[in-house]
Amino acid sequence: MSTPRQPSGGGGGGTGRPRPAAKGAAPRQAARGQSGKAQPGRQQPAKPQPARSQQPPKAQPGKAPAAKAQSAKAQPAKQPAADRAVRSRQGEAPRTPQQRRPAARPPVHGQASGRPRPKSRPPQRPQSKAIRLADPRRRLRVVTVALSLVFSVFAGRLVQLQLLDSDALAADANTNRYLDIPITAERGSITSADGVALATTVDAYDITADPAMFTPGAAGIPDAPEQAAALLAPILGLPKERIAADLHTPKSRYKRLAAQQTPDVKNQISDLKSTLEKQANSRSCVAQRRLLNKPVDEGGRTRLDNECFNPLAGVFNRDTQKRVYPSDGLAANLVGFVNAEGEGAGGLESQYQKVLAGKEGHSSYAQSGGRLVPTAGGSLDPAVPGTDLRLTINRDIQWAAQRAITDQVANAGAEKGYVVVQDVKTGQVLAMATSPGFNPNDLSTAKSSQLGNAALQDAYEPGSTAKLMTMAAVLDTGKATWDTKVTVPGRLQRADVNFQDDVDHDTWYLTLAGVLAKSSNIGTIEAFETLGADQPEANRVLDGYLHKFGVAQPSGLGFPGETAGKLKKPEDLVASEKYNITFGQGPMTLNALQATSVYSTIANGGVRVAPSVVQGTTSPDGKYTPAAPGAQTRVVSEQTAKTLTEMLESVVTDEQGTGGKAAVPGYRVAGKTGTANRAAANGKGYDGYTASFIGFAPADAPRVTVSCVIQKPVNGHFGGQLCGPVFKQVMEFTLKTLQVPPSGSEAPNLPVDWKP
Repeated sequence: MSTPRQPSGGGGGGTGRPRPAAKGAAPRQAARGQSGKAQPGRQQPAKPQPARSQQPPKAQPGKAPAAKAQSAKAQPAKQPAADRAVRSRQGEAPRTPQQRRPAARPPVHGQASGRPRPKSRPPQRPQSKAIRLADPRRRLRVVTVALSLVFSVFAGRLVQLQLLDSDALAADANTNRYLDIPITAERGSITSADGVALATTVDAYDITADPAMFTPGAAGIPDAPEQAAALLAPILGLPKERIAADLHTPKSRYKRLAAQQTPDVKNQISDLKSTLEKQANSRSCVAQRRLLNKPVDEGGRTRLDNECFNPLAGVFNRDTQKRVYPSDGLAANLVGFVNAEGEGAGGLESQYQKVLAGKEGHSSYAQSGGRLVPTAGGSLDPAVPGTDLRLTINRDIQWAAQRAITDQVANAGAEKGYVVVQDVKTGQVLAMATSPGFNPNDLSTAKSSQLGNAALQDAYEPGSTAKLMTMAAVLDTGKATWDTKVTVPGRLQRADVNFQDDVDHDTWYLTLAGVLAKSSNIGTIEAFETLGADQPEANRVLDGYLHKFGVAQPSGLGFPGETAGKLKKPEDLVASEKYNITFGQGPMTLNALQATSVYSTIANGGVRVAPSVVQGTTSPDGKYTPAAPGAQTRVVSEQTAKTLTEMLESVVTDEQGTGGKAAVPGYRVAGKTGTANRAAANGKGYDGYTASFIGFAPADAPRVTVSCVIQKPVNGHFGGQLCGPVFKQVMEFTLKTLQVPPSGSEAPNLPVDWKP
C-alpha cells in the first residue's frame, strides 16, 4: 500500500497529514524522547515504519493536493478519518490538533533506499511557506553592467572635456567671463620753453558697454539696446540710433559709446544707473522674480514688469584722459590737436604721436552680471606714460606775435598771415603765429583751412625779400661791392618781358646798397648778370647760393604737411623765368620759416643754423634730454654778411628806403620789404598780392629775426605798409622780453644813390 501524498503547504498548520517519506530514506527521530518514553504532559509520537519500496506518485500542481490544502486551511481543527486510519496501521498514535509533526526530509536524488541515512538532526519547528528569492548573482551582473555603461559615458565625456576640447572650452569660458579692458597711457605734455603747459592731459571717462549684456536672453527684455540708447542720448549728446547700433553687436564684449567725457557726464550716467538698479531690486520686483515660471494657479508669472529690468546694467565707465589746451588757441597751429580717439591729428601732436602717446596697457578681470568678481583673479599690464615735449616757443613772444598778426590780417581784410620769430644764434623758433587760428579745445568752430600751419605749409613767391640772396651771391663772388654804381632805367627788356619796378621812374643812379634799399627789380637783374660771362652761367651761380640758403630744401623740422618749396633747375628756366628768379618771382617758392632762416643766416655772420622747435624731452622717469643743436652751414663769408647787414639797414633808415615803418626806437634794424604777385589757387596766373617784411635786430649785434607775411590783402598790398608795423610791434616786444640792450652805435647810413 502506497503512502498518501503530502499536501502542499504541510507542516505549517495545514491539514496535519504526515509528509510522505522519500524512497529509501531513514525515518527521522524525534529531538526529544529518543528512549521511547513519553514525556509527561505530551504525547510521544510512534516510531515511524520503514518506507515501502515503491515511490510515491508525484504530486500534480494545481489539482487535488492544492484543493486539500485549501480545505485544510479552511478547517485546521478537523482531522479526516482516513488520516487517522493510516496512522493506526503504521503504529502511530493519532495526532491531536495541537500536535505538530516535523516535516520529513526529502530523499536525496539518486540515493538508494536501502542505504542507511545519516544521523538525523533534531526536529525543527515547522516553517511557514518559504519565499523563493531571485539569484543575487544575476542581479549583481545586471547592476554592474549598467553602472559600467554609465561610468563609461562619464569617462568619455571627461576625456573630451579635459583632453580633447579643454583648450577651446577654457578659451570660450574665459571669453564669456573675462573682460579685457585697455588702459590708456597718460599722454605727454607739450610745454613752452619756460615749462608752461601748452597741451596737457586731465582725467576723463570713456562711456563703454558690454553688448552681450543687451541681448534679450541676458537683459530679459527684447529692446534693451533701444531703451538704453533713449536714456543715454540726451546725456552724451549723440543720436540714439548710433548708440543702439553699437549695442546691437552681441559678439563683442566691449564697445566704446563715447570717449573722453567729463566727470559731470560720468556722474549723470552713474546716478541714473544706480536709480534703475534700486528700482529693479525693489520688493515688488523681488516678489515677481519669486513667482516667475511658477504655475498660474499658484500665482506664477511668465514675465516681469519693465520696471524690474535695468537697461543700463551693461553700461560702464572707464578712466581715461582728455587732452586740453590751457591757453586756448595760443600756438595752436604749431602744437596741433588730437582727434576723438586721443591721437594726434595735427601739428606737433601728430608729428610726435608715438613719443607723446606712451604705451597702452591692459586689464583683464572676471565679471558676472556686469560686476567685478574680486576673487576670480585677472591680469594687469600697466600703461607707460608718454614723454613730455619742451618747445623752443617763448609763451609771451608767441602771444605778442599772434595778437599782432591777427589784428593786421583783420585790418587789411587779408586771407591769412603769419609771423615767425627765430633766435639767430641757435636757430630756435621763439614764436610761430598764424591767423586765422583756432581753439583746439573746440574744433567744431574751426574751418578745415584753419587747422594747418600756414607758416610751414604755405609755399609762396617771396618777392623782393629774395633779393637779399641775389645780392649775397654778387658780393660773395666779388663781382660788386655795396657802393658799386648801378644805372637803373625805367624799363629793361629781357627775353620776352619788358621789366619795370613797382613804380614808374626815370633813370635812377643807385649804388648797389641803393638798389636793395629802393627794392629795384631792374637794378637787381643788372647786378645778377655780373655773376657769369653769360646768362646761363649767372643762373647756375645763383642757383648754388639759393640752395645753400635752404631754398627748396627741407627745413629739418619734419612738420606734418610742411612744404620745401620749389626751385627750377637752371637748365629748365625759360624766357623771363631766368630773370624773375632774381627778385623772388616765378620759378621759386618757399615757406615763411625758410625765408626767415635766410635772414637769420646773414644775421649770424653768414652761417646757417638749421631751425628747430623742440628744445628737449622729459621721459616718464623725469629725465630731461636736450635736443641736438641745429646743423650749421657756412653760406657766405662773414664780411659779406656784415656788408649785407649794413645794406639792409639802409632799407629801414634811409628816407628812400621802403622799410621805414619797421624801425624800432633805440635799436638798429636791418630788414627788407617784399611785395609779390600771389599765385592763383588753381595754379593759373596770379590772384592778389603777398606782402612781407623780414629783418633782424639789433643790427650791430643781431639777436633775433622776425618775419611777417600777409596773403591776399585788400586794404593795401605793399610789404612795408602792411608788415612793417607788425614787425616793429613784435620785434620791440621781443627785445624787451629777452632783455636785449639797445644798440650802442648809429647805423652807417650807406649812400643809396650817386650823381652821374
